[in-house]
Amino acid sequence: MTEFLDTLSDNALASLPWMFDFWALEHQVPPVGDWATWVILGGRGAGKTRAGAEWVRAQVEGAKAHDPGRCSRVALIGETIDQTREVMVFGDSGIMACSPPDRRPEWIASRKQLIWPNGATAQIVSAYDPESLRGPQFDCAWLDELAKWKKARETWDMLQFTLRLGDRPQQLVTTTPKNMALLKQILDARDTVVTRAPTTANRVNLAPSFLQKVVADYAGSRLGRQELDGELLEDFEGALWKLSMFDASRVEETPVLDRIVVAVDPPATSGKSSDACGIIVAGVCNQGAPQDWKAYVLADLSVHSASPNQWAQVAIDAFHDFGADRVVAEVNMGGEMVESVLRQQAAFLPYRGVRATRGKLARAEPVSTLYEQGRVHHRGAFKALEDQMCQMTQSGFQGSGSPDRVDALVWALTDLMVEPSNVYQNPKIRPL
Repeated sequence: MTEFLDTLSDNALASLPWMFDFWALEHQVPPVGDWATWVILGGRGAGKTRAGAEWVRAQVEGAKAHDPGRCSRVALIGETIDQTREVMVFGDSGIMACSPPDRRPEWIASRKQLIWPNGATAQIVSAYDPESLRGPQFDCAWLDELAKWKKARETWDMLQFTLRLGDRPQQLVTTTPKNMALLKQILDARDTVVTRAPTTANRVNLAPSFLQKVVADYAGSRLGRQELDGELLEDFEGALWKLSMFDASRVEETPVLDRIVVAVDPPATSGKSSDACGIIVAGVCNQGAPQDWKAYVLADLSVHSASPNQWAQVAIDAFHDFGADRVVAEVNMGGEMVESVLRQQAAFLPYRGVRATRGKLARAEPVSTLYEQGRVHHRGAFKALEDQMCQMTQSGFQGSGSPDRVDALVWALTDLMVEPSNVYQNPKIRPL
C-alpha cells in the first residue's frame, strides 16, 4: 500500500476516498511487535488525532459490526473532559468522524462513554482529575497531547494501574513533543515504540495557505522544529533560560505598572540581509523592596528588513500605544544616529541611549537570574523571543544571526529592574 501511494501526486492522493486517509501516511500504520506504549510525536496537523481514532477503532472492532474486537474497555484521556470529547470523539478526525455507519459507537453523555455495537466501551477521562482513574480497569488507552497536561505525571501513574485487562494491554500517546521529564521517560522505556511525523506528512489534508505560512514563518527555528517537525528539543547545555521558565511565569493580565519602557536593539545595517531590529515593551511594579519587584514583558514588536525610519516609527508607536515612560536604545553601532532617527519623528520623545561595555553574556546573566527567581512574567506567549532566549548559553548564542530580540529584552529589564535595584541597595553617600 505504501509503495503504491508513494507513486501518486498530492492531487491524486487528495482525490482518493476517505478510507485511504489513514493509510496514506506510513507513520500512522500501527507498529508490529510486543510493545506496551506507542508514542506518535507529530507536528501540528500531522494527523495524530486521526491515527489515534483509527487505532482505537482497530482495537475494538471485529471483522463485522457485532463481532468482538481485541479490546473491550478503552480509556480516552485528554487534558480536559471538553477537549477529550470535542477532539478525540467528535472532532473532524475523531472516532465518530472516521467510523463507518454500521460500526459507529453511541455517545452516552450522562456517563461520558462510547458504546460500540459489539459491546465495547470507551470511557472519557480528564487529565485534570487523575483520581478518577482509581477504580476502573482497561485493556487499552489513548492519551492525546500528553505534553500539555498540567497533571501529566499523576495521570500517567494512575493509568498504569488500570491497564490490567486482556492478554496484552497497550496505550497510544499522540502528542506534539515538549521538553518534559515524563515524556522523555516514556520514550526511553524498553517497551515503547516511537513514530515521528512532521506537519508536511499530512499535507494533502491541510490548507496550502496554512502550510506555506507556517513553513515560511517558522521553518528551521527552534519552535518550528518542535511544532512542525515534531522534534523533542532538549534545553541547550548551559542555557541561561529554559522552556519551563516561560510556562511557569506566563500570565494573561498584568497589574497596574509603575514604569514601562520600549527597548530597541537597532541593526548595524538596513536591507533584506540585515539583522532584525529588536523592539521589546516591558513594565515593572516596583513598590517596596527590590526583591518584591515584578517585571512584565508586554510585547515583542521586532521587525525584519526595516529601514531606520521604519523601525523608529514602530518604537514610537509602541511608546504611545503602551503609555511608556521612555525609549531605551543601544547606541554601540549607530551612536548619535539612533537618537537622531527617533527625534526626527518625535522631537520630544523621552529617550535614553545605552552603550554596551560588557559582552552579551555578562549583560544577560542578571536578567536570567530574575527569571530564575520568578520575578519576570510574560503576558502571553512570545515564541520567537523565547526561542532566542533558550539559545543563549554560557558558551554564547547557539542560534543563527544576532539575538536581537534578547538584546532588546535585556536592555528593557536592565533599565526597569537591574540598575534601579543596584542604586536602591547601594546608594552613594556624598561626604558633607
